[in-house]
Amino acid sequence: MPFFPAYRGADPARTYYAFHGVWAYLSALTFTLNLVYQIKEVGLSPLQLVLVGTTMEIACFLFEIPTGIVADLRSRRLSVLIGFALIGVSFLLQGFVPAFFAILIAQVIWGLGYTFTSGADQAWITDELGEDNVGPIFVRSQQISLAAQIAGTVSAGAIGLLSLSLPMKVAGIGMILLALVLFFFMREQNFHPTPAAERDNFQQMADTFKHGLAVARRRPVVRALVLISLISGLSSEAFDRLWSVKILSDFHFPDLLGTTNPAVWFTVFSLIGTFLALGASLVVNKVSADRVNSLHPNGLLALLSLFQLAGVIGFALAGQLWIALAAMWFGAIAATISYPIESAWLNRNLDSKSRATVISMVGQANAIGQVAGGPPLGALAGATSIRTALTVSGLILSPIPLLYLRLRPDTRNVVPAAEAAKS
Repeated sequence: MPFFPAYRGADPARTYYAFHGVWAYLSALTFTLNLVYQIKEVGLSPLQLVLVGTTMEIACFLFEIPTGIVADLRSRRLSVLIGFALIGVSFLLQGFVPAFFAILIAQVIWGLGYTFTSGADQAWITDELGEDNVGPIFVRSQQISLAAQIAGTVSAGAIGLLSLSLPMKVAGIGMILLALVLFFFMREQNFHPTPAAERDNFQQMADTFKHGLAVARRRPVVRALVLISLISGLSSEAFDRLWSVKILSDFHFPDLLGTTNPAVWFTVFSLIGTFLALGASLVVNKVSADRVNSLHPNGLLALLSLFQLAGVIGFALAGQLWIALAAMWFGAIAATISYPIESAWLNRNLDSKSRATVISMVGQANAIGQVAGGPPLGALAGATSIRTALTVSGLILSPIPLLYLRLRPDTRNVVPAAEAAKS
């Protein structure tokens, strides 16, 4: 019996596409101008910007495994519903209270909400459709999300002209409404939670965590992806928080339709990046579908990670606005193409019993990296320059292509669909 069954179950693939599209739209609505809002209206310094991100990642670190276990023991669907509602609350708090302390609290709420969704959505659709069928679903979902992100970015630019905080307020209400709609229409038929009479919550959580840890240790692909996620986290926190500072402080915006308003220009930057990423995803999936859906796409992922590294360092060193943006977009395109390929590869190496938990471990490794790497790089930016901190951030990524290339195909580590169904 599903936990809080849906009133009217919808097709799982369409449901997955729909809520990822809405989530992408609302995320773009919030995050297109989020850093501009924090810099211009709240007045955060570079170090405070990094501390905001670090607070969020600490929350992700603390909550990632427990919330993943909730998804494995209770309900993937319930985990997604809770997550979206909490994310909505965090958006509203940031939008209505423009203060450093309030933004820190909002990051904790966002981190908790995100960890409820992290892994649970992928585990849910994989259970509903089967391991052999989710690769194309992940790719298609990524494309839908990018299209929705374009719409959200345009909306953010238009609404942001009225107020930089208003897009966050609208997105917060939208996230809560999304959770409510999914409560009625998101079905869960192929997940079987532990019966209430057999639950010893702490023991069951410990057993599920141990099983997930054993999977991560035993399977080379899972082990490597955890390490890659950690390294990515070490690099990404500083870049994610400081790129906008470099744009706002190092360059002057040209006049566009009679305005140099950062809200307009950041919307334009985001739109161009999203269109490029969407086009690249469509082209690669059409031209090289076999390699994208390969059982062992290590060579492709190594090349894409090298592109990401080049994009970060190119952005850091660029002295002209459009060269810096081109480098950033180049790296973002590579990351966009990588994500669904890596997600499908990871899921093929997991079984249903601990799928959400192991995916959460990968997310937790990224959070650990961001917590460990963000403050030192933020301090480095203050002691030297933004350019130096961003360059070091790019160099940290250099081991990742080699880690991908070291992996060799091993069909023994791929979980057959029949075996997973029995788990």
